[in-house]
Amino acid sequence: MRTFLPFSGGRGAGGVLLQMSGSSPWLGGAVLLLFSIAGCAASLMVPVVPRACDEGGLVSTLQGAWQAVQADRTLRLGISGNVGYWTIAGLVGQDVLVYAKAVLGLSDSLSGLPLATFGIGIGFGSVLAGKLSHAKVEAGQIPLGAVGLMLGLLLLGTLSPGLTGTLLGMGWLGFASGFILVPINALIQWRAPRDRRGAVIAFGNIFVFGGVVVGSLGAWTLSSVGLNAAGILNAAGIAAMALTAWVIWLMPESFIRMALFLVTHTFYRLRVTGLEHVPERGGALLLPNHVSFVDGLFLIASIDRPVRFLADRRYYEMPFLHWAARIMGVIPISTGRSPREILHALREAGRRLDEGEVVCVFPEGQITRTGGLLSFRQGFERIIKGREIPVIPVHLDRVWGSVFSFIGGKFLTKWPDRIPYPVTVSYGAPMPSTVTASEVRQRVQELGEEAWRSRKSDRRLLQHSFIRAVRRHPLRFAFADATRSRVSSLESLAGAVALARALRPHWMNQYTVGIMLPPSVGCALVNLAATLSGRTVVNLNYTVGRSGIESMAGQAGLETIVTSRVFLEKANLEMPEGIKIVWIEEVRKTIGPSERVKAFVMALVAPIGMLERGVGAIRRPQPDDLATIIFSSGSTGEPKGVMLSHFNVDANIEGVVQVFHVGSGDRVMGILPFFHSFGYLATLWLAVNHGVGVVYHPTPLDPGGIGELMEKHRVTILIATPTFLQLYWRRCIPEQFGSVRIVLTGAEKLPERLAAAFEDKFGIRPFEGYGITECAPVISVNCPDFRAAGFHQPASRRGTVGQPLPGVSLRIVDPDSFEPLPVGTAGMLLVKGPNVMQGYLNRPDLTAAVMHDGWYVTGDVAVLDEDGFLAITDRLSRFAKIGGEMVPHGKVEEALQQAVESDEKVFAVTSIPDEKKGEQLAVLYTLDESVIPGVLEKISASGLPNLFIPRKDAFIKVDQLPVLGTGKLDLRALKQVALERLSSPLP
Repeated sequence: MRTFLPFSGGRGAGGVLLQMSGSSPWLGGAVLLLFSIAGCAASLMVPVVPRACDEGGLVSTLQGAWQAVQADRTLRLGISGNVGYWTIAGLVGQDVLVYAKAVLGLSDSLSGLPLATFGIGIGFGSVLAGKLSHAKVEAGQIPLGAVGLMLGLLLLGTLSPGLTGTLLGMGWLGFASGFILVPINALIQWRAPRDRRGAVIAFGNIFVFGGVVVGSLGAWTLSSVGLNAAGILNAAGIAAMALTAWVIWLMPESFIRMALFLVTHTFYRLRVTGLEHVPERGGALLLPNHVSFVDGLFLIASIDRPVRFLADRRYYEMPFLHWAARIMGVIPISTGRSPREILHALREAGRRLDEGEVVCVFPEGQITRTGGLLSFRQGFERIIKGREIPVIPVHLDRVWGSVFSFIGGKFLTKWPDRIPYPVTVSYGAPMPSTVTASEVRQRVQELGEEAWRSRKSDRRLLQHSFIRAVRRHPLRFAFADATRSRVSSLESLAGAVALARALRPHWMNQYTVGIMLPPSVGCALVNLAATLSGRTVVNLNYTVGRSGIESMAGQAGLETIVTSRVFLEKANLEMPEGIKIVWIEEVRKTIGPSERVKAFVMALVAPIGMLERGVGAIRRPQPDDLATIIFSSGSTGEPKGVMLSHFNVDANIEGVVQVFHVGSGDRVMGILPFFHSFGYLATLWLAVNHGVGVVYHPTPLDPGGIGELMEKHRVTILIATPTFLQLYWRRCIPEQFGSVRIVLTGAEKLPERLAAAFEDKFGIRPFEGYGITECAPVISVNCPDFRAAGFHQPASRRGTVGQPLPGVSLRIVDPDSFEPLPVGTAGMLLVKGPNVMQGYLNRPDLTAAVMHDGWYVTGDVAVLDEDGFLAITDRLSRFAKIGGEMVPHGKVEEALQQAVESDEKVFAVTSIPDEKKGEQLAVLYTLDESVIPGVLEKISASGLPNLFIPRKDAFIKVDQLPVLGTGKLDLRALKQVALERLSSPLP
């Protein structure tokens, strides 16, 4: 544009300069001479770079350029197209000067105006063409520009639209020309050999200026045979028509690519990363995930090379797609036909690779209906076998949720969330042709994790999403508990606003506030109020006693704790000294009718910024600012404050809802306390931001009350630990679970006997997941399989904790060297993703200890299978080192449970020091002592190694196993009991 604007100014100023010179035309020449001297001086400041080719003179240079052009058909056609354009431009340029005087009646001084607007149009067209190209050669713009040039010329010649119309028309011609000049010159530079690039460009320009001369002579010739200026424009239009037809005939694929490009860039905002990994020449195999029916369009629009897709023959043969598929070189394949036909398609793909083309295979074999990454099939391994071809993993992000995906089980029957809809295409580094399907799948998943991080810039804060969700559906069911049968979403926002305003004087100038309330509507509203006011929330674990609460409050620097007198009295809790206690009952009394009306009005219509200021927001957080501090349960040591940002929580929520399809018809049973990370995520922010109703109950240990609420409110989702599920299995009746469609469990291993017993009684098999507070907390989860005619997409596998959430990447490594281990090998589990915490509160040393090159070290031993399903073996800390051998506590517990055939957890294994062997096993149990000899006989006969079998005198009878408030086994208390009871060395 910087080139064409001075060019246009010169065109328009020429006549004016001549008129101003009057009787002294040398003055105009002097001005031109000054510009020439300035240009010459500027050229001397161009940096000197080494020559690409030092050999030979002029003749050798021209010979080398000619050989390069002859050897590359694309380069040859590019130069030919450039010559064709400038021939027409030369014809039009001469004619327009005559047209301006003869038809428009412009004087000599103004006759250059049409050409000036033409140059300005070229500038703007070139800028837009360059922007749409996204730093790649987009040859499909050439036929598009040719069509625009043809139409503009024919309309100008036919209509003769007067001065204004002519100026607009010439601007349009220039604009269309930009879509020819940018890609055609970029194509010539791209295809020219690096050491001959300058020679090729110069060689091409010889013919280009020859074309300009031919065009100028053509204008004189046509004028001499009697054509007027308008007729010559029509003749130029006919020439442009011929050029357009020739271009489309030569480049039908590029024309289709450009049309698809315009569609995708109109309705989508495409972001491309890693494009440098795609080679400019030679064969390459693209292996992307498959999320929607338009995945191919995004790949076509993101890469400047033609892509040959392997596609299902059913779509290839559709009448309205077949012609385009043939032009695009699609390779049809059908898994329903004979192996010979499949083999033929794979061989054809291999042949295309051998010819230097880019081939794309969707290794999942079908579009995901589960929202997660499916298993990768091994067909592509046959294609690349024996070939030295780069294999490029590709990830398509944010396509799930578009109208062409199956989100919510619907296709083309939903409105997009926004237009343009953001999509990210990530190309990974090339992998060798010996790569396996599981290795490619792992890399695609890692690309997905990287892409999810880039979402941060356009994600909303948690409270902002909450406000928007409320205003879209103000009357939707939001909360209920034993004291309130229904709270609408608008009432929840208004209640949070009213509470925030009432609490404003109590937490003035405090960035972090404490809340100690059981799961309830009140607890949810106080949490929402604190977040609306820009504060970081600390939900205190009230099961750890006064000293534990004091420790957490001290670490977080809390000055205020919001709690309830009734709750403290019922739970018999003592509050720490030196901290201001705010009683929620008293705060509610200060909220009068006028304040409630004001809160409703603010909730309904106040702009978000005004609403936040109105509730006393101390700041407007950014995505990386802390939303909450959740203290770990302390199952293996002193509780640590886990700092989770708004983006940590939001990313985890989005990952969960991508694989679990929830909506306004769902109700979740809120029994997990908010100091439990999944309780905070699932029964607060996921629910309020995605239209899921929550039914709260203050304790998970009341199966009677929980069963009644579930039946009354028709709860569809239950989230509980296996310990709590066992309680409900024993005490609840099937009718109370009649509306439940999903049961999620985690925090500890789900025994197979309990899962089977629960399914036998209630008709629902619990889905086991895995998470840790440091990961906000969900890492992986089993989900419902997708089944339909001709489809089966498994999203769950027994004996595992499911597949990682979208955006989460897993790696199994050697615990000592941190080297990645092969698929199916047990090792240390590492996690990476946008859900990984910001760090431990005030403990950079502990944070550094658990982070390794951006990966969070879980401390868990796990196995990842070829389909991405994760199985947790045990925690590394839950191993006993006996005589140099590692003995997993979990394996021993499992054997003991199987020996007694109990659905209830009755054994807990730990280890204590031993003078002879380093460590020894210790077992806490709740059964009658008489069963222990029989148990030992059974596990001895089961084939378990001798080191895995506890000694008879290492069993410790207890009334109940130590359990944390979250339902997890209290490992620290477990070891403490074992040490106290077995304090003297065993004989």
